[in-house]
Amino acid sequence: MLKIRLRRGGRRKQPSYRIVVAEASAPRDGRFVEVIGFYNPRTQPETVRVKEDRALHWLSVGAQPTDAVARMFKKRGTLERLARLKAGEPLETLVEEANAVTVTISPKTNPVIRETPETPAVSESPAE
Repeated sequence: MLKIRLRRGGRRKQPSYRIVVAEASAPRDGRFVEVIGFYNPRTQPETVRVKEDRALHWLSVGAQPTDAVARMFKKRGTLERLARLKAGEPLETLVEEANAVTVTISPKTNPVIRETPETPAVSESPAE
């Protein structure tokens, strides 16, 4: 059985993780099939990059995400896009949508979803 899970990297006490597809029986930092993303919990806000097309491919062929990866996918909307892919939407449309949206996750708040370059930044009006 294939799992989508985190593979630890980085120096001691400075972790960063790769999101990989690996056999369930393989060790945490052992053999893997493919790297599909990156996660760095040490930045503010946390950095999560995922190759959406590859993630959707592996999920559609039966790879199971671990709890931590499933939470990341849920916040990014990947699991919702998987359901839409299974319902018949084209993969290209879903990947374009995923690339147009970034998710900022801060530890004390809920995820904030922002549109990227196409949407102008919201500026605060000066107090009168």
